[in-house]
Parts: sequence; C-alpha cells; structure tokens
Amino acid sequence: MLEVYGIKLYWYGFMYALSFIIIDYLVVSASKNKKIDLDQSVAEKLTFTILLFAILGGRLGYVIFYDFSYYVTNLDKILFIWEGGMSFHGGLIGAFIGSLYFSNKYRIDLLHLTDIVSLYAPIGLFFGRLGNFINSELYGLRTSGSWGVVFTKVDEYPRHPSMLYEAFLEGLLLFIILAIIQSLKPVHGFISGCFLFFYGVFRFTVEFVRIPDAHLGYIYYDWVTMGHLLSVPMILIGIIFMYRKAS
Repeated sequence: MLEVYGIKLYWYGFMYALSFIIIDYLVVSASKNKKIDLDQSVAEKLTFTILLFAILGGRLGYVIFYDFSYYVTNLDKILFIWEGGMSFHGGLIGAFIGSLYFSNKYRIDLLHLTDIVSLYAPIGLFFGRLGNFINSELYGLRTSGSWGVVFTKVDEYPRHPSMLYEAFLEGLLLFIILAIIQSLKPVHGFISGCFLFFYGVFRFTVEFVRIPDAHLGYIYYDWVTMGHLLSVPMILIGIIFMYRKAS
C-alpha cells in the first residue's frame, strides 16, 4: 500500500487502473487506425466491459479455486479485492463471459472479440505481476543464483522472483508473440488459441519455482500445484483452437 497526502493507494488498484488506461488507449487507437476491425464507439465500451467481468471472475475464481473454505465463512470479505487474492484463470473465464455478452449485444463475432482481448491481455498481466512483486506476493523457492531476491516481508533468504518471470513471459514476451501473429492477419480465433497455449505453457513452467498458496500447498506429490492443474486445460484448448483454425 502507498500513502500520498493521507490518501491510501493500494498497489492492486493502481496496477489495474494503469493497465486499464493503457489497454483502453491502445484498443481505441487501433480501431481508429483500422488495425482492428471494430468501430471506435464500440471499442471505447469494450475495455471497460471486459475489465469489469475479468475482475469479478478473477475474484470469484480465487474464492472458489484457492480459498473456498475461508470465504464461505467470511462472505463479507469476498469483494475486498484491495486485500489481494485474484485468480488469473477465474479472470479468464470472466473475460470470456464478458466477450460473450458483448458479442450478443453488439452483434460482433465472438472469436473476433476474444482475439482482441487476448492480444492486449498480456499488458494487464505484466502490470499485475509487477504489483505482486511490489507486494512480495507469489514469490518463488529459495535459490543460490545471483538473480535471487530477498523479500524482507517473507524471510531473509534469496528466492526466485517468480512474479518477474511471469511478468516477462506472460506479459512482455506473450504480447510480442501475439503482435507478430496478428500482423500475419490470421483467421478469427487463432490468436485466442495462441494466447491460451503460450500462457498455459509459461504459467506451467514458472509453477515449478513458485511457492504454492500456503493453505493449499502441493496438490499431488511434491511439485503439482493448482496452477499446474488449471494451466493444462488452457494448453489443450489452445492446441485445438490453433489446429482447427490453421487447417
């Protein structure tokens, strides 16, 4: 939390606001320049709609997937987003539902919308992971590598800055990959498939060095986490989408 002139600013809220402003600007600019096939008036409404559904989905996903037993007895805490606790996979489901709603309302091809959302989503992921780093959340296992970071809120041991790994892979690198693919003008749905596949692979990989949520621990053996389990369907669905749209 950051306090400025007596006003409390939560990093989660700040990062969400910053990513929303950037994504909204890019989407509207892309519609103006005809880089995406979407009317400007519609583009101006798209970002807010998807953001709202993604936040609600992310919060409910965390409640259901990661800490249901706590929230079922503390219902008033469910909407306390500023205290932390968001699930990307829940946010993904929320974003899809938001895209479905938007598609029906404005009579726009659903896969075209999910492609647009997928193309700019890595920006939000990038800033979200930076927020996790600032808050010393989602840190990794201990490491003897020179790149290890000591999170003083946790302990005095150097640890993998797994949130920075994710910021780079799921944010920056994924954005570049999808931008290159988009420049090739693929059919609707292909970018969505690429997003699901690459995010799933990147997240699955980082989970090996990321500490699982304390109240969950490892789901199976000493390495399988909830993040692993939730990423596998993304990878499989992504492969199916890419195969069907490329054939």
